[in-house]
Amino acid sequence: MKKLCVLMGACLLSACGNDDGKTPAVATAKPAAEPSFIDASASTGLDFKHFNGATGEYYLPEIMGSGVALLDYDGDGDLDVFFVQGGLVDADKTMADATFPLADGVSHGSRLYRNDLKPGGKLAFVDVTAEARVGVVFDGMGAAVGDYDNDGAPDLLVTGVGRAVLYRNLGNGHFEDVSARLGIEDEQLSTSAAFVDYDRDGWLDLFITHYVHGTTVERKKCRNPAAELDYCGPQAFPPSIARLYHSEGGQHFKDVTQASGIGAHAGPGLGVAISDFNRDHWPDIYVANDGAASFLWMNHGDGTFTEEGLTMGMAYSLDGKAQAGMGIAIGDVDNDGQEDVLKTNLQREGANLYRRGAGDAYTDAAGQSNVLGATVGHTGFGVCFADFDNDGWLDAFVTNGAVTAMESQRGEPYPFRQLNVLLHNRQGTFAQVKSDTGLLAERMVGRGVATGDLDRDGDIDMVVANNNGPARLWLNQAREQYPDLSHWLRVRLHSKQGGRVGSQAVVHLEVDGQKAQMRRVDASGSYLSASDPVAHFGLGRDTRVKSLVVEWADGSRSEQVVEAVDREMSIEQP
Repeated sequence: MKKLCVLMGACLLSACGNDDGKTPAVATAKPAAEPSFIDASASTGLDFKHFNGATGEYYLPEIMGSGVALLDYDGDGDLDVFFVQGGLVDADKTMADATFPLADGVSHGSRLYRNDLKPGGKLAFVDVTAEARVGVVFDGMGAAVGDYDNDGAPDLLVTGVGRAVLYRNLGNGHFEDVSARLGIEDEQLSTSAAFVDYDRDGWLDLFITHYVHGTTVERKKCRNPAAELDYCGPQAFPPSIARLYHSEGGQHFKDVTQASGIGAHAGPGLGVAISDFNRDHWPDIYVANDGAASFLWMNHGDGTFTEEGLTMGMAYSLDGKAQAGMGIAIGDVDNDGQEDVLKTNLQREGANLYRRGAGDAYTDAAGQSNVLGATVGHTGFGVCFADFDNDGWLDAFVTNGAVTAMESQRGEPYPFRQLNVLLHNRQGTFAQVKSDTGLLAERMVGRGVATGDLDRDGDIDMVVANNNGPARLWLNQAREQYPDLSHWLRVRLHSKQGGRVGSQAVVHLEVDGQKAQMRRVDASGSYLSASDPVAHFGLGRDTRVKSLVVEWADGSRSEQVVEAVDREMSIEQP
């Protein structure tokens, strides 16, 4: 395992290199406390490698996938890992035609790894795909997790080329494909998805984004500036509408795309995240479109939505341009009680950091927060907010990978590799963390990223899915190295309806002498991926919580006494 020292501390202004050799000025982190990540993929048995299905035809889906999901499928309290596998887009092709074939004996389908955490925190993963019956074989893209039938066991949706597969968790270690029986029919190129109870009837509905119309098997030829064959952009294909399914009591999903208003606008959707953007206690839907204005579907509470991305200031860049939106993260980065939105984009565009203004509208603050300078040299995909050092402020991580060949890698077998970006939060302003080893030094074609405490030691870990390459498990070592500086509290919610995880509830926590923190409970966001739906709070040196209030999705509130920290609490909705 290679060890990465992630230096967290005060900000300096320095030149930060990127993959084009240009050096925009960004703030970087000066050493103080030194939490670190280690690559634990191989040592724990997490040996997944993505197959992109490339055969020299440059089909668009080859460069897009894939995602990863964290879920406790067997109910033992440990987070298990599900990877979405790619496949051959053209049915006339075989593995012999593949440019980067999988090794003999390696499964061609998606894979589920059970977390067999040992006493003392030693991780070990076991491939249980066959017995769990989730090894779907097709050109998969993303995954979403939610308990659609309220039986207490998380269910799993897999998106991809021409299919979307809904697996019901039977609670006995097995899953069942219920897509056809429950009315999930999707013949488009589906990407990110999210479970959301948009009408607050107690049953999770389903939102699925589509990238372009059809499955893009058409042999369209696009070329890069060097006149070489390369992947086409979304503009080469007609856009598609997303699809919204309403849950009929967990027994069937009804397609309400047109009736709800979601079908009013088409766009090349990639990322999706759920939040309450106007604070009316109805969940809204934000979609990152690639090369087009992003959509913000505002929920009117009567089963209908209208698209208000432009009105809310979240459709375009600061200079009014459409961008190549990929992934989305939502969280309160400045601890002002308002949620902010980080959206990743194409190289030379940089990421957006939308912050709420005096009214409901948002403003892109990526420049003054140091996000723009750190991300402009990369094509960002998976993204997350997490308090990695447990200091009470949400940090950010972006995994990057190009979609057209990198000039600096001309002649290499797969010239799309880029560095990851880690941003340390210095009380509302970010400093880019630099390292010459591990997480921040390895060039990969990053796509999905999911977060959760996989070794249950009190700090947030990450799983990164790389296109045409091995996945990475980055274990956070903050608690092991600095236990007195990184106290924590994790809150897991259970709403009134069955085994639901309190989706879209907001937890407010306050300690003496610090700004109050807020965390929204939801698994959506990132890119093609699903994270652990839990509220994790870093407390720094503090060991006493002054107050903890849960604001449930229906607007009701409950207060909880916290008797001890450095533990996980479970709270039932009154």
